[in-house]
Amino acid sequence: MITREAALEVARDRELDLVLVSEKADPPVCRIMDYGKYKFEQEKKAKEAKKKSHQTEVKEVKMRYKIDQHDYDVRIGQASRFLKAGDKVKCTVIFRGREIQHTALAEVLLMRIAKDLEEAAEIQQPPKREGRNMIMFLSPRKAAAPKGGGGKPRAAAPKPSAEAATAEG
Repeated sequence: MITREAALEVARDRELDLVLVSEKADPPVCRIMDYGKYKFEQEKKAKEAKKKSHQTEVKEVKMRYKIDQHDYDVRIGQASRFLKAGDKVKCTVIFRGREIQHTALAEVLLMRIAKDLEEAAEIQQPPKREGRNMIMFLSPRKAAAPKGGGGKPRAAAPKPSAEAATAEG
């Protein structure tokens, strides 16, 4: 144990700061360090942690129920890209004027989207009408990564070489 004045003297000699670590302890615990450098390193660590973390956003894909095939493919591509990035997707079908009578067709379209994206997404909220829109929420699948990695390429590689060996001999 060292007195406060002696500790301050040592800190001044080394051109460092005397920092109180734990005042609840008996006697209180202090540390001699460069406090500015310590704070800078803590902020740097916090920034790195923030960079590595991913905030899930809700991305929206809008369309009409009378959508053309190419436009549909573009929307599927967008939704797939959003899901791969780890974001949720809100699929919206917009009705104008008398189109509101065809909610069944919009529901069929949304279920078709869910079926086309079933490898990458799962339905978080089924199709539901909200005013002049029909919406459905999709969220990325947790098990999507292991499915894609499968052992098929490894199993397929020996077969051609085995066939080539039998063809030669």
